Amino acid sequence: MRALGIGIVLAMVATVVVAAGKPAATPAAPQAQAPAMQSGAAAMKIFASAADVTSLLAKAKSEWKEGQVMVSEHILTLAPYNANLEYRPVQGAVAVHEKEAELVYVIDGAGTLTTGGTVMGEKRTNAANLSGTAIDGGSVQKINKGDFSIIPEGTPHQFKPEGGALVLMTLHVARPVTEMQ
Repeated sequence: MRALGIGIVLAMVATVVVAAGKPAATPAAPQAQAPAMQSGAAAMKIFASAADVTSLLAKAKSEWKEGQVMVSEHILTLAPYNANLEYRPVQGAVAVHEKEAELVYVIDGAGTLTTGGTVMGEKRTNAANLSGTAIDGGSVQKINKGDFSIIPEGTPHQFKPEGGALVLMTLHVARPVTEMQ
């Protein structure tokens, strides 16, 4: 079932890339890049079995340190995109990706995803991302194993696990900047 869900996500991403006409020329965030020294086939990992994902989850759990918000592991890579496994045992900060949408699939666990509203305690983390301590207002959505979400660029969002770790597959997709006419 897990492999089916990941396959559906990848098909959706392929549709987004094709609909856009071409993949983004440059990634908008460091996690969206393949290592600079790799090229060609070495920079690609285009299949992961359910066993591979299970191993990545075990690795993330073993690497997690008390108080750490999350551990991220690459599931698939096709530059400039990475599908990542995010092991999130505790509530994370608010994030705003100004130039990318974020596609999310819940691999395991449950919690809430708050989107929109106003970022409290805002600070810039890099040229394309903001973070914060909380969201004032916004829309709270319960999320469970098997759920999908896409968070538009520029949208404040925060994940809160409930009753254990939240395990996500995330994919950041660069979006073209459009000017208001």
